[in-house]
Amino acid sequence: MKILEEILQGLKDEEVPVRRVLVGAFWTLVGSRRAGLASTFREDHPHEAPPVRQAGTLEGRPAGEVARLALSDSLLEASIGMAAINSLLEVDEGKLKEQNAFGLLAEKGAGKDVAIVGHFPFVDELRKVARRLFVLEQHPRQGDLPAHEAQEVLPRCQVIGITGTAFINHTLEGLLSLCPEDSFVMLIGPTTPLTPLLFDHGIAALSGSLVVDEGEALRYIAQGATFRQLHRHGIRLVTMTKDR
Repeated sequence: MKILEEILQGLKDEEVPVRRVLVGAFWTLVGSRRAGLASTFREDHPHEAPPVRQAGTLEGRPAGEVARLALSDSLLEASIGMAAINSLLEVDEGKLKEQNAFGLLAEKGAGKDVAIVGHFPFVDELRKVARRLFVLEQHPRQGDLPAHEAQEVLPRCQVIGITGTAFINHTLEGLLSLCPEDSFVMLIGPTTPLTPLLFDHGIAALSGSLVVDEGEALRYIAQGATFRQLHRHGIRLVTMTKDR
């Protein structure tokens, strides 16, 4: 988890108190300096041990302390930690483009072998422009490949999109080690930390989100909104590239 440790070490204003934690069905929001998002991941058997050991006491704690939950083996704690990281990051908005992940993947992946780690809503559209598209998923749908086939698939692709949730289940560094040096690699989804530090690790683009209306986003997250519902309500889709 070297990359996560680097991100945590680079955070500023770690003593800012957490003012809000909301764990929704699909999305987790933490408010500190700003509002940060992450996917909500949870264990299949949550009754074996408390998935959030400090539940009920996180608000008011230093945001840097809550951000370190990203290192936890508990998926739900790690989700909260990633949202806390995103709530603390200083994002240089001058380096952001108003572009979603599909647009950049379609541009870079046209006529090429493309791999996507995580099943995103745009995969059917991307399949129309890529030479070949491989979708790797821990819970495969029809047409997907099981995640463990990454070691065979990623080394032969020129364009690779990796879900930001790889931070939550701590698979990111293993996935990056499988990507060819000359491939175009991007991280996708609201969990993705918008920090240029990631460009030092072979990543060329970060496609994530900013919460621009916390109240609106909270209302939708609390009522079980999926990302297709949420991104029109308090969320701005943005992309940061290495060349900006």
